[in-house]
Amino acid sequence: MNAISIQSLSKRYGEQLAVADFTLEVGAGSICALLGPNGAGKSTTFKCLLGLARPTTGSVSVEGAPVTAATFESLGYVPERSTLYDWMTVREHLTLGQRVFKNFDTARFTELCATFKLDSRKRVKRLSKGQRTALALALAFAIRPRIFVLDEPASGLDPIFQRVALDLMIDAAAGGATILFSSHQIGQVERAADRVAILKEGRLVLDGNIDELKGERKVVEAIFDTEAVSPNGLAHDARIARIERTGRILRAYVYNDAAGVTREIETLGPRAVTTYDLSLEDIFLGAVSDGVNPQGAIAGAGLQGDA
Repeated sequence: MNAISIQSLSKRYGEQLAVADFTLEVGAGSICALLGPNGAGKSTTFKCLLGLARPTTGSVSVEGAPVTAATFESLGYVPERSTLYDWMTVREHLTLGQRVFKNFDTARFTELCATFKLDSRKRVKRLSKGQRTALALALAFAIRPRIFVLDEPASGLDPIFQRVALDLMIDAAAGGATILFSSHQIGQVERAADRVAILKEGRLVLDGNIDELKGERKVVEAIFDTEAVSPNGLAHDARIARIERTGRILRAYVYNDAAGVTREIETLGPRAVTTYDLSLEDIFLGAVSDGVNPQGAIAGAGLQGDA
């Protein structure tokens, strides 16, 4: 049984279709990142999953059942926008957690507040954005849930505490918890997640294991003495996902036979040619690209074809 199941989810706000026929299954003990540009439908998906918004069509379930109030005894949620109480102190949020959750772990909460250097006497309205995120994380992890839904869980945190947040996620998954999270920080996703699903304009355009998506793909980068020359027929080469030209730089995102593509590009007379592995950022940009960017990206087969 999958820990999280989203089946043919669509959500419409008036005339606006925020999410369109989205299906995602997240297995127990995995970390899945939901990515997409602003407005792609990530937060709407989370709200529908948690019962905070009603799907227009489709269904959602957690551990095989619809979400009810009882679900939150084993589900930790951190929203993108703070839902903490401004007039309450950090310590008062501890008291609230103790009263609301049967399995609230006070020692764990206290430990996490110390790790994030939160002053228990401070009211939330006096906390920075990052400190609010840290408090929300401490509350979510203190109930030791089996499921986490985290919407931008490192928002506002400095690099040191971003690492702490990621380590918490990785440690929880190692203990059997399931995590679905969103982030605009691709480096965080690449470090923590084993799977990625990418939304664009409410639709799923890519879904898969990160290592498998990278596979044997490469980027061939060529630098020219003058403006990058026309790639001629390479833009339609089946080995190439897409080609970008920016000033003197030409990049080819290659599905296979990077050595052969390199030889083809070398015939164009570049000053230097470098081949490197495709990153998750490259995969993400390929999935959400419209094919042509202001600086001259040329679409080939497109990474969307692997969805």
